[in-house]
Amino acid sequence: MTASFAHLHLHSEYSLVDSTIRIKALVAACVRDGIPAVALTDECNMFALVKFYKACSAAGIKAIGGCDLLVSAPDDPRPWRLTLLCQDHDGYLNLSRLVSRAWQEGQHGGRALIEAGWLHDEACRGLIALLGRESEVARIAVNQGSDAALAKLRPLARLFPDRLYLELTRCGREGEEQWNNAALDLAAVLELPVLASNDVRFLKQADFDAHEARVCIHQGRVLSDPKRPRDYSDQQYLKTPEEMAALFADLPEALENTVELARRCTLELKFGKYYLPDFPVPAGHDLDSHIRELSRQGLEQRLALAPLAAGHSRADYDARLERELDVIVKMGFPGYFLIVADFINWGKQHGIPVGPGRGSGAGSLVAWALKITDLDPLQFDLLFERFLNPERVSMPDFDIDFCMDRRDEVIDYVARKYGRDRVSQIITYGSMAAKAVLRDSGRVLGMGYGQVDKLAKMIPPRPLDLTLSDALGLSEKSKKETDRVVREFCDAYAQDEDAHALIDLALSLENLTRNAGKHAGGVVIAPTPLTDFSPLYCEAGGGGVVTQYDKDDVEAVGLVKFDFLGLRTLTIIDWAVKAINARRAKTGEAALDISALPLDDPKSYELLKKAQTVAVFQLESSGMQRMLKDAKPDRFEDIIALVALYRPGPMDLIPSFIARKHGREEVEYPDPRVEPILKETYGIMVYQEQVMQMAQIVGGYTLGGADLLRRAMGKKKVEEMVKHRAIFREGAAKDGLSGEKADAIFDLMEKFAGYGFNKSHAAAYALVSYQTAWLKAHYPAEFMAATISADMDNTDKVVTFLNEVRALGIAVQPPDVNASEYMFVAVEPKVVQYGLGAIKGVGHGVCEAIVAERAHGRYTDLADFCRRIDPGRLNRRVLEALILSGALDALAVNRASLMLQLPDAVKAAEQHQRDRQSGQNDMFGAATGSATPVLEIDLPTAPEWPLEQRLQGERDTLGHYLSGHPTDPWKDELAQLSTCPLGEIVDRYQPPKPRRNDDGSENRFRRGPDTPWTIAGMVAAVRKRGDSDAFVRIEDGGGAIEASFFGEVYHQAAPLLTRGQLLVVDGGLRIDEFSGGGFQLRARGACSLDDACRKHARLLQLKLNGIHADFAEQLQRTLAGYRGGHASVTLHGYRNRTAQADLELGEAWRVDAIPDLLRAVRALPGVQAARLRIVRQQE
Repeated sequence: MTASFAHLHLHSEYSLVDSTIRIKALVAACVRDGIPAVALTDECNMFALVKFYKACSAAGIKAIGGCDLLVSAPDDPRPWRLTLLCQDHDGYLNLSRLVSRAWQEGQHGGRALIEAGWLHDEACRGLIALLGRESEVARIAVNQGSDAALAKLRPLARLFPDRLYLELTRCGREGEEQWNNAALDLAAVLELPVLASNDVRFLKQADFDAHEARVCIHQGRVLSDPKRPRDYSDQQYLKTPEEMAALFADLPEALENTVELARRCTLELKFGKYYLPDFPVPAGHDLDSHIRELSRQGLEQRLALAPLAAGHSRADYDARLERELDVIVKMGFPGYFLIVADFINWGKQHGIPVGPGRGSGAGSLVAWALKITDLDPLQFDLLFERFLNPERVSMPDFDIDFCMDRRDEVIDYVARKYGRDRVSQIITYGSMAAKAVLRDSGRVLGMGYGQVDKLAKMIPPRPLDLTLSDALGLSEKSKKETDRVVREFCDAYAQDEDAHALIDLALSLENLTRNAGKHAGGVVIAPTPLTDFSPLYCEAGGGGVVTQYDKDDVEAVGLVKFDFLGLRTLTIIDWAVKAINARRAKTGEAALDISALPLDDPKSYELLKKAQTVAVFQLESSGMQRMLKDAKPDRFEDIIALVALYRPGPMDLIPSFIARKHGREEVEYPDPRVEPILKETYGIMVYQEQVMQMAQIVGGYTLGGADLLRRAMGKKKVEEMVKHRAIFREGAAKDGLSGEKADAIFDLMEKFAGYGFNKSHAAAYALVSYQTAWLKAHYPAEFMAATISADMDNTDKVVTFLNEVRALGIAVQPPDVNASEYMFVAVEPKVVQYGLGAIKGVGHGVCEAIVAERAHGRYTDLADFCRRIDPGRLNRRVLEALILSGALDALAVNRASLMLQLPDAVKAAEQHQRDRQSGQNDMFGAATGSATPVLEIDLPTAPEWPLEQRLQGERDTLGHYLSGHPTDPWKDELAQLSTCPLGEIVDRYQPPKPRRNDDGSENRFRRGPDTPWTIAGMVAAVRKRGDSDAFVRIEDGGGAIEASFFGEVYHQAAPLLTRGQLLVVDGGLRIDEFSGGGFQLRARGACSLDDACRKHARLLQLKLNGIHADFAEQLQRTLAGYRGGHASVTLHGYRNRTAQADLELGEAWRVDAIPDLLRAVRALPGVQAARLRIVRQQE
């Protein structure tokens, strides 16, 4: 049967403004309904063209590329719609250029428009145009008549000779039939073909409501809004050819023309060929000879500074280099290596920190010689074939880490070198994820925020790929992984009609493409303008240009992706090294070269063995710290292995690795011949490279073939594994290995291939870890100052790092306008000065102004400070933040005085500024050159604020308490009531022995018993889950811990779980593996500090010094309100005119020794100290 119809006007989800059509579902529907060809005409973009083309081709459907363009009209504020289809490759290129230009030059109100003047003969070559009811011609025809419409239509007919169609739709929308009638008349006059269309936006008629919701989400409207535009009808679904034939039964030629037009479109996209930009080479060289010369020179330079790897000769290096070069040249990739080496070396020459390597590229000796990487691959047995396999042609892929702050300079260099029209970053697409789609759906349905928020909060944050179908138990994945199902979410769906309707809508919209963004580091460089390969997209104003194809699609069309990634640790290392070298220069020491550190520094390994790794790259989590304590690494290879093992899966091997390292477990090898490759990891396969080398040694594979085997094992493709097993057995048999033994080794390799980590990546990142450990071990103040400066905006990290600084015995000087820089600075080997940039509400510009003005002399008081800083920068809010943080403490006796002086100081500064300005305009002042006189003002003083007020000011401006902690007055009492202070748990806690399995082996991951423990401190944060659970962060100034309250325990303790409350909590302590290895307490009971002291305090001791005659009377009055408790009262150093003695008051004066009483007696004149003796009895 001859095909009767093709849909040639259709939007997919990638239109972003409308449509719920997913590409796979579209193609499946076309196959089902017998639609032979379909066009994709998304609004003002070609985002999905490659995905669409591939999906159609795989299904035997003809894919027609196109786009709906909006054309700005000079005499009408409303742009009109022009649908263009690619007839051939020229048309594709022209459409790519038009769409790119629309985004780069024609953005208005968030939409990309083209101008009619851009449509000339050359720009329209290879394009077929459709004019429908939203075209300019249609508007004129309906409103002004055929003659006026013909005047607009004739130029278009000349612009698109034999390539202009008038589109007819019958979707029940306003004005359609009027246009259809006019179009038939116009077509008759100009002999133009008409085309039947359904202007498709969704697949099934039932999808209309979901589509309307999607449109409302984009527009920020609600479905029930009577004023919202209703531009779509429920007829705009993917109708079958039969439905379209019935709809246009009176116009069979309009149906036939769709098929005829589809036949005319012959666009073919070619995939699999790569196009590199032309890299300039010196005269007399081509790319192949140039890379050989540079690599040989580079190797000479490297080996002049670095020793040969153990067990290797210079001949080994030369042979490896030539072998790699032969492969690179044969595969056609010299240009790629030269381009990467060029921009990396430009970065290094301009002082931009570059990482030592990332990914498998560190396995290449050529990369090391060209200074792309900084790791000798022979020293660490890294394999080139893991990076570039001569038996599997695929593009090499160097991921390069740059200093986060200066990465864009390197990208800009590349754009300048190759041409800005040939260099771009890569687009990413954001989708409607589970929580967000629930909130969006609730908003367009007009549901209350609380109701929607409650449902959205039921969806847990992890796993990250959790879908609504998973949460409801409807997906295949959730049937296999039942922990994905969220029971309370299922109950709401089943029992609440509103929730049911909301979730149904959200399910239909979930994971639809919602917006466009920018890939974190991907950059493409093209040999010709980028629009020859991919259309471009950009922000309003033309900045932030990205390809319209995502990373997979740009590679499919032949563009080569270079990853310019930002690594904050490189910035930290750079800052620290600059500070260290400034100090070394003062003492005449040579500058530190971070790339030339010895890898056997005892001090660094001592730091690692003690697990003092806060802020050490990759090694800072609590779980990693425990592993380091057990493993006690003493060589660089241990760091590589531990970094590779500390992941789900391989983690199971850590106990065996540690036991073998320390001789508690015998080292065994699957075959004696593989000992050289498994020796460094004590017989355990940790790396993918080891699996490859075993295949080479035992199975007779080439390293290229072994890489294919590794990939097949990782993907677990059964049919491929059967083939490889046979090859492996055959190779093993040549060395006399039995089939049974070969199978056993193959099974072992298969198991570890799933776990194995890329050693090249692990080694390169282990080097960064080692560098940070070395810096911390030798220059802790400079390293920690740089670390904190890099995360000044993250309060939690600042607190963690400051605690570590103090633990290292380094003093932290508070912020001070007379001493602080913008960043944290090591002012002495054991002193760090707080950075002004960490004060909330004080911007970078203000900080720089404060530091710059200080060069003219210290600030003497608040008036002097206000007078000398530009009042345009220094408003009252900034000044208050500086006072509360303590940064102005040196300018008055206390913060209360500063706050009292503030209004007058500001007024005086403003007056001084006015006087200066008037003086500059005064001819006498100008003539004499006299300075503006300083207006002297009175600066009053006030008593200091209470501790709590002072600390709260620090928390509000610094995000934490700096000069103390609210628990400080009760530190002694909290210590007596708890097992130990929170900061000492890590040293005091002894984990219970792991439970033994039935076979007697230990399983460290089986949940063991809790250890009974009591904690005491202040509630810092409360996170509730549902109505019966809470997770409470408790801190005491020296540490913090999370306590979990469940069920009845929660209900009993709930009134106490408020921020600022002082608590004593009994419970079970365990290591919290889930959150990275910290500690967690499961509460069994809790009480306030008041109640704990009332119950357990047995003695109130007052130490006296210099009391007055009326002291006894004052003490009596103070104690009177607290009598009747359990604690007796003793006075130490009580004296009158004749004697001194220690006294114990009688039974009648036993008191409730609660914090309020302690506060009161400490305030009495003559009381030097007041402390409790607390006796906790086991209950």
